Amino acid sequence: MKMNRRQFFKIGAAGVSSSGLAMLGFSPREALAEARAFKLARTTETRSTCPYCSVSCGVIMYSLGSGAKNVKGSIIHIEGDPDNPVNRGTLCPKGAGLLDMVKSPNRLKHPEYRAPGSDKWQRITWDEAFERIARLMKDDRDQNFVQSNDKGQVVNRWLSTGFLASSASSNESGYLTHKVIRTLGMVAMDTQARI
Repeated sequence: MKMNRRQFFKIGAAGVSSSGLAMLGFSPREALAEARAFKLARTTETRSTCPYCSVSCGVIMYSLGSGAKNVKGSIIHIEGDPDNPVNRGTLCPKGAGLLDMVKSPNRLKHPEYRAPGSDKWQRITWDEAFERIARLMKDDRDQNFVQSNDKGQVVNRWLSTGFLASSASSNESGYLTHKVIRTLGMVAMDTQARI
């Protein structure tokens, strides 16, 4: 389309005058006012801890679902907890993306086991997973437990296995974890928390 300077200014003036009228309150069409429902109105609020790092920021998760027998709840929104002294309502980019992690189709929801030499994972039950972990720990402890050192001093050490504790645990569960691990004789124990 070929346009000269005068035609360009006419079209431009027409556009500016119509948008200028809208800015002055003269709407080109009728607008309807409507109150939207609050998105979190019927949700259940649950406080939790962000699972990503050792900072342990507090989060509030909002889920829909009445809790009836055949109704499955679904998390629809996650935000920082303003009452939490660690983060005071703020979240880092990872924490802000928690809903994507919860809704991810790649998220593991069941324990899986891969046999030695196999290239495939197979789903097992939680009971099978706990029994397998307990059996492997017991066998390793029985094989590698050291009751006394070269001088005959009682040391009760289990040096072949270590434990990585959760950084998102409360003080109470952290204390219990430490007691259980030390009672088993494990020396190599660490936690992600650096606070």
